[in-house]
Amino acid sequence: MNRALRAATMGVLLLSPVALSACSAGQVNQTAGQERDKVGAMAEVGDIALRAVDLAYPRGGSYDAGDDADLLMSISNQGTEADTLVDISGDGFGDYEVDDSTAESGSRGETELDIPAGALVHVDGEDVTVTLTDLDESLTTGQTLEITLTFENAGEVTIPVTPATPERDIPRGEGFDFHPSEGGEE
Repeated sequence: MNRALRAATMGVLLLSPVALSACSAGQVNQTAGQERDKVGAMAEVGDIALRAVDLAYPRGGSYDAGDDADLLMSISNQGTEADTLVDISGDGFGDYEVDDSTAESGSRGETELDIPAGALVHVDGEDVTVTLTDLDESLTTGQTLEITLTFENAGEVTIPVTPATPERDIPRGEGFDFHPSEGGEE
């Protein structure tokens, strides 16, 4: 009996490193290629790569029907020829406007955005702004709006966008009382 116990113990000790090493992900782990959900949507079409695509955080915490929303994203043209964003379409908004203060003509209210070859354009709501106008319904963080971006050379890509999360902590309001006292009784 003692010999059998010792053999079982030795077997467990010898096989434990093998079993535990199977749990180790090493350098090629499953989550290494996954992106966090906080980085915004991403897509590629032709030589164009879209990163961190989302709507600006709404001032009051949500967009109301009829509001305008700034679209935020980085557009990388990895090709050798310039391209142009020529259209943004989708359900849930009326139209869109482009304001590019970095352009030579300082375009305001335009509908096209030039993306130079080998360049990265930040649509950040400051120097370059793309605004989706006249939202059809209210929209809060976590809800998606599917938009289709059409580029002159690269083609079109449909991507889901959500309102961004706030960049700073937002104070919480008063909590909801799920158990109000009825008739003054406690």
